[in-house]
Amino acid sequence: MKTIFQRIIDREIPAKIEHEDDLCVVLHDIQPQAPVHLLIVPKKLIPRLSAATPADEPILGHLLSVANVVAKKLNLAAGFRLVINNGPHACESVPHLHVHLLAQRQMTWPPG
Repeated sequence: MKTIFQRIIDREIPAKIEHEDDLCVVLHDIQPQAPVHLLIVPKKLIPRLSAATPADEPILGHLLSVANVVAKKLNLAAGFRLVINNGPHACESVPHLHVHLLAQRQMTWPPG
């Protein structure tokens, strides 16, 4: 069974897409936790960060580079936070690696 992100990538269900390239798609979260809450999702299914292999390093680096590109595009100069949840104790809700980009509110430390 496909994850919700695979279905979005395959255009089986709609999403508000901010950016797309050969390796990933960036979409707006449907339950935003900040005024800007984007998900940077690799097109290749990697269930979670702990399942990534050395062969996935170019994709992982690309996700961070795309976060920077999108942050610049959206003028997030005041700052942004990147979050990757890994496993049930980290509140991972979709078994498809993705990077949360949160911005335009004051973040706290340590995170929840």
